[in-house]
Amino acid sequence: MSSDTLAKLPAAPEIPGPADALTIVPRRRLGQWTAAVAVLVLLGLAVNSVLRNQAFQWNVVADYFTSDSVLRGLWLTLWLTAVVMALGFALGALLAGFRLSANPVLRAVSWGYVWLFRSIPILVQLLLWFNIGALYPQILGVKTVNLLSPVAVAVIGLTLHEAAYAAEVVRGGILSVDRGQIEAAQALGLSRWRRRRRIVLPQAMRSIVPPAGNMLIGALKGTSIVSVIAVNDLLFSTQLIYHRTYQVIPLLMVATLWYTIVTSVLGVGQYYVEKHYARGTESAR
Repeated sequence: MSSDTLAKLPAAPEIPGPADALTIVPRRRLGQWTAAVAVLVLLGLAVNSVLRNQAFQWNVVADYFTSDSVLRGLWLTLWLTAVVMALGFALGALLAGFRLSANPVLRAVSWGYVWLFRSIPILVQLLLWFNIGALYPQILGVKTVNLLSPVAVAVIGLTLHEAAYAAEVVRGGILSVDRGQIEAAQALGLSRWRRRRRIVLPQAMRSIVPPAGNMLIGALKGTSIVSVIAVNDLLFSTQLIYHRTYQVIPLLMVATLWYTIVTSVLGVGQYYVEKHYARGTESAR
């Protein structure tokens, strides 16, 4: 090919180098930043008003925060929460097994229990158990008047209430396990107990732990309702003090701070438990 022909050919396009690459400019989100600044300003004003408001009487809060009566009430609240959750999930797991059973009678009993105890407010349940002597003066020849202490009434009422919700949480967790996993375990010849313990339960826990953690925190706060039947929990302990000193706001802040601290600790524990059972999944990474 002659040099004249080569000169007439169009020049090859230049390949842009790194210096010629287009600069990507992120989109300016003025509205989001304006909203964020406004929220921070409002939050700062709210915190400042709480800290500088003399009506909170933070010196009184500090005096009663670790008082003996408040700590005894806190201990009873923690004990009541632990007992209620343990018994509630034990009964709830049994009810979940009934609901998943092939026996129609067991399924009906489980469904009826969950329907009934989720329908009645917890305060009404506690008051009914507290006044059980008015409904049944004797049961099997035993007088029921003053038979149950306020703490026993609280344990029974809260346990039956939590069991109804725990049954649905456990049932949902079991149903979340893929049926193929169970069939594969059956093909390997694993017994029913080993299938549940080694295959079903570890996978179901990924779905059970989050709502169970919420139930635990809700149960902790829900124990404050037992103050209506004179159970000396955290809230009732602070009420006894401010009925004597008339320092209502600072004593309520004592209870509020303790509830906040304990629920925060439980929230951290829930995070690590969820992380443990989510190992090997995308959420764990």
